Amino acid sequence: MQDWQGKRYWLVGASEGLGRAVAHTLSRAGAEVIVSARSEDRLKTLVDELPGTASYVTVDVTNMASVQKAAAQVGDIDGMVYLAGVYWPMKAQEWDNEKADMMAQVNYLGASRVVGEVMPQMVARNAGHIVLTGSLSGFRGLPGAIGYSASKAGLMSLAESMQYDLRTSPIKVQLINPGYIKTRLTDMNDFKMPFIMSPEDAANEFFDHMNDDAFKKSFPMLFSWLFRGSQFMPDWMYYRIFGTD
Repeated sequence: MQDWQGKRYWLVGASEGLGRAVAHTLSRAGAEVIVSARSEDRLKTLVDELPGTASYVTVDVTNMASVQKAAAQVGDIDGMVYLAGVYWPMKAQEWDNEKADMMAQVNYLGASRVVGEVMPQMVARNAGHIVLTGSLSGFRGLPGAIGYSASKAGLMSLAESMQYDLRTSPIKVQLINPGYIKTRLTDMNDFKMPFIMSPEDAANEFFDHMNDDAFKKSFPMLFSWLFRGSQFMPDWMYYRIFGTD
């Protein structure tokens, strides 16, 4: 179990849902939590709720200048957890460029911008902890997931490349791939979501993994086996099993 007392963790995308639950979990463990998102009102409310030392810094992860300013305000940290994400169900026949672009901007490029700002200080100190939030939907393309699956796949590949470069260093990189979590995003889905979890239960999965030395965790376990196994399926089998027609 990691000693969380006095550790400074920056949580990006913490105003709602899973991010908010992770902030509560880390704060209860004794970490100093700096929470970020675009909504100042939601961040203020969250800071008031947290049991430990906490503060907030607003950030728009789609804007490099905003990320740079926020990182400078946050200062030196022991760890960063990237939880920001947007989602809209979208089929290729119903392509919406604005929404597809926003999913790429927030889910993947936003993570790259934030990591790029905190990495230099971690390299200079030869210490740090970066946690990125992927998705079971990032293992292979899925029906009605234009934009989302691709952006999560990009983020998961980013984490794997970082792990390759940093695996022998004291800088710890972790990737967490959750399944369905009950949030305002999944409320948009009109299909059955197996093994859907509450944000609080998912936050406990995050915390358990952050206390571990393993690089990657995908959950719920049984559901994740289907997605991980899909990488080894021939195309004809994959599209038959995962298709909706």
